[in-house]
Amino acid sequence: MHVEGIAASLQISVGRLVRRLRQTHAPGELTLSEASVLSRLDRGGPAAPGELAGDERVKPQAMGTTLQAMEQRGLVSRSPDPNDGRRVLMAITDEGRHLLTDRRSVKIQALTQAIGRLTDAERESLAEAARILDKLAEQL
Repeated sequence: MHVEGIAASLQISVGRLVRRLRQTHAPGELTLSEASVLSRLDRGGPAAPGELAGDERVKPQAMGTTLQAMEQRGLVSRSPDPNDGRRVLMAITDEGRHLLTDRRSVKIQALTQAIGRLTDAERESLAEAARILDKLAEQL
């Protein structure tokens, strides 16, 4: 298969997987963008809104709206940057971490069950594909 065919197949497959995972989303839970921001803050620690916008490849205004909604829900907190008083840093709260963990649990359970129905060889291939997809995402 040529490179363009691989790209088209990958887009379709990943799109289907994402849609199926979204179907496990219940009202009142995190949106995909909120979950992504919380995951970044959980893994990387506090970050400035501009950094988060850049990481998520969204406009600063869109990130500001997302962060404001998350702050109102108590999922993130805002504090002055100790190194630059003109900047603020956003950090995940205990409530945000709890909600993120719960969300991951539901999604992970659904994926775990599906992956459990694959053969050992398919699971090994999937583990390698996950590493390659992560590398691919970094190159986009």
